[in-house]
Amino acid sequence: MIELFLIGIGTGNPDHLTRQAVKALNAVDLVMIPKKSGKADLAELRHAILAEVVTNPAVQIVEFDLPVRDAAHADYQTGVNDWHDAIAAVWVKTLAAHAARRVALLVWGDPSLYDSTLRIAARLADVSVTVVPGITSLQVLTAAHAIPLNDIGQAVTITTGRQLQDGWPDGAQTLAVMLDGNCTFQTLDPTGISIWWGAYVGMPEQIIMAGPLVEVSAQIIATRAKARAAHGWIMDIYILRKA
Repeated sequence: MIELFLIGIGTGNPDHLTRQAVKALNAVDLVMIPKKSGKADLAELRHAILAEVVTNPAVQIVEFDLPVRDAAHADYQTGVNDWHDAIAAVWVKTLAAHAARRVALLVWGDPSLYDSTLRIAARLADVSVTVVPGITSLQVLTAAHAIPLNDIGQAVTITTGRQLQDGWPDGAQTLAVMLDGNCTFQTLDPTGISIWWGAYVGMPEQIIMAGPLVEVSAQIIATRAKARAAHGWIMDIYILRKA
């Protein structure tokens, strides 16, 4: 039986790791780091985090090539499931190549919030999973803007850019939108909507903007495009709130 630790690492700042996460990373035999095509910086960030917090010389670190999802697949759910199957197969191959019983994967933010690592891990046989929660990008975004996530006595809807394409959810006042590579907020009627946006939140490259959507939408889109071109990747998130 292999013990798999899924460790939330916040948004890339080593200071976001909990003491529990640091202890777990120093207690495993192996840490697996995915290499994503065209996004070498993401692997380098994981290495940098490990270099700062791992003091146990016995911990092995190994990279694996992350399969690419077929974004053109006719059915989104099927395409994602096929992608997860491919990732699980790579994990199995990597684990088989190393004599490790305690293995860790570093998960951006927290494994509970719009992350598929737990679903992929469920595909592995003879593996027990331990989740070490981390700081979420939502926490870091609200801290960067110094705002509460919810309005007084109001609920919050956490959703994705893909879901926002269908329009503003009925009855919702505040939306936290993740995984939006298309700036879907620009498809909404901006009247009465405010936005709090951030990219690379909690990292030295952090960029944040806020204001009435009608006033800052174009600026956010332009800034996002420029930052992505400069870094080769971008992770951003935003909150929308109706007056």
